[in-house]
Amino acid sequence: MLYERWQKIAHDRRNDVALRDLASGQRWTFAQLSREAEVPLAANGAMVCPQGHSAEFIFAVLRAWRWQAVVCPLELHKQPPTDFPPLPPCYHLKTTPPTTGAPHAVAFTEEQLAADAENIVTTMGLRPDWPNLGVISLAYSYGFSNLVLPLLLHGIPLFLVPSPLPVVLRSAAHAHWNLTLAGVPALWRAWHKAGAILRNVRLAISAGAPLPLTLERDVFEEHGVKIHNFYGSTECGGITYDATATPRLDEASVGRPMQNVKVAVNRDGVLVVRSRAVGETYWPEPAKTLGQSRFQTCDLAEITDGVVYLRGRTNDQINVAGRKVSPAAIEQALREHEAVAECLVFGVPSGNADRIDDIVACVTADRRGTTEELKQFLLRKLPSWQVPREWWFVKSLGTNARGKVSRSQWREKFLEHRANGVTRLSGHSPAQRAKSPSLRRTGAEFPLS
Repeated sequence: MLYERWQKIAHDRRNDVALRDLASGQRWTFAQLSREAEVPLAANGAMVCPQGHSAEFIFAVLRAWRWQAVVCPLELHKQPPTDFPPLPPCYHLKTTPPTTGAPHAVAFTEEQLAADAENIVTTMGLRPDWPNLGVISLAYSYGFSNLVLPLLLHGIPLFLVPSPLPVVLRSAAHAHWNLTLAGVPALWRAWHKAGAILRNVRLAISAGAPLPLTLERDVFEEHGVKIHNFYGSTECGGITYDATATPRLDEASVGRPMQNVKVAVNRDGVLVVRSRAVGETYWPEPAKTLGQSRFQTCDLAEITDGVVYLRGRTNDQINVAGRKVSPAAIEQALREHEAVAECLVFGVPSGNADRIDDIVACVTADRRGTTEELKQFLLRKLPSWQVPREWWFVKSLGTNARGKVSRSQWREKFLEHRANGVTRLSGHSPAQRAKSPSLRRTGAEFPLS
């Protein structure tokens, strides 16, 4: 099915440019890509694992489709899965971040992959005359669905950019007079701070992590570019999309369900997705949350007037004296402070048995100030019990290849520092903090530098 659809695209657009590598200057028409697909696979080609950020990735996918092999995109330096039970009937495996250290994947049929691409192209309005700039990872579910599938199943040209660095992005300014640019919040922030957002970007998309409202507004005011917030999951592809022409009013909003996607909130407040794009099953171990065109997420949500609002994740909630709070709600309020560039909130075991958890705020700030300033700011927006008791100011939170910041990793770092007596919570020495409970809890000036 997928290969037949590709053949029709390649025939109808055979003389048009399909793929460009902006690093090397090479380009391929749809007809040339079609010829690359005819190269036979290796003898053990039951599974193809494309990697990297070059034309070879696209060639590998086409050859797998042509010779009916399973496609399993991998980030660089990741090893293909081995020693697993037989695959279910599928043509594609999307890997997810492992929760137990063991490899974890979602199996998709051809029809499910095609349905996700159809939903994305139709909902977002991707166009052949607005080529995609390929900046994000092609192996990541977001990149594969937004860049690779629209190219191969809908004829949306793809221009590969060798690096997401602002100076490299600027070099793509003359690639085409109309461009579509998909990124993650960390990249949009870096591009905005460096003044690298291109004037010929006609469609701007952000996914992979919550898009800060302040960033969306700043980019819109300075560049006239509306960043469209896109929410999806490896297990089911695209879920919602903010198609509005102006910045959102609420950071928790992730837009309306994509075309052909239905969403609901179950009795526990968890978002449930139904569509033809939902994956077949987890592999190698199935789960009740995925299958039969239904996926139960881990996201707490509300649906108001057809718009979905995310309220945190079930496994991230913090228990403070028997009351539950979502770290996402605190992060959303904290990001509204003009000095906060990035923030991450999590809970750690409290020394007070009555509290269960203490709330920790890990913050990157753009200017100097005091923790007390941030505390007072939050007290005007949140109940006092939701204001963090611990503050940790760092130069950067960093992101992984998927554009996400790991809450669990930062929690582990914090606990390790606290256990070793080596911490940067306040910028004071351990001896100073030991003498002053206020320093230990509230910190001093920020940022570190």
